[in-house]
Amino acid sequence: MDVSVSEYSDENSILREDLTFAYRLSKPANASGDCLFLLHGSGVDETTLLPLARRIAPRSVIVAARGRIRQEDGFRWFERITPTSFEQASIRAETAAYAQFATEVARRHELDLSHATFLGYSNGANVVSSLMLLHPGLIRQAALLRAMPVLDASPMTGLGGMRVLIIAGAADQTYGPFAPALVTLFSQRGAEIDARIVASGHEFGDTDAAIVRQWLAAPIAMA
Repeated sequence: MDVSVSEYSDENSILREDLTFAYRLSKPANASGDCLFLLHGSGVDETTLLPLARRIAPRSVIVAARGRIRQEDGFRWFERITPTSFEQASIRAETAAYAQFATEVARRHELDLSHATFLGYSNGANVVSSLMLLHPGLIRQAALLRAMPVLDASPMTGLGGMRVLIIAGAADQTYGPFAPALVTLFSQRGAEIDARIVASGHEFGDTDAAIVRQWLAAPIAMA
């Protein structure tokens, strides 16, 4: 079900810059108590995942932050060397900054992180995966669209009780080949993994929205 902008508070149009990351906060009139943290892909901004998020969870509070690294006319989350090789110090610094941001924004707006899902796409999904490995305990549930492993040395973090959805594109020639390694990485660390492949390239669409919506509605296994 699509949700019209009128069903959300006027806070939607406000770009907030009172924390370490600029962000937008969207609260539906009939908010459920759940929340979605959105992390966008490269070269765009925090608004690009909002329509997808509203199709997935129309009653969730949405926190859509903006990456701090400039890329062309938009932003990204950490520095890259090539499309599939990344500056490790930048990953760790920006991931640590976002972990602090998530904690602070939750406290400021009275959001319950135990009822939060972190939804990331491409570069944003890579931030979410790094957060889970480098800052365990912050994220309990994550949906990663078109993600790949980005840490050269991934810590053996215990991720038991964590629920992770990974959706790869069958025709994604850049990130798609790395999806199995990401599934293996999280499986070895004890996370509950649901891995899917959709008939698309690197782009996301309605199929992704349907899969994430169904996954969120499924019962959560006891840790």
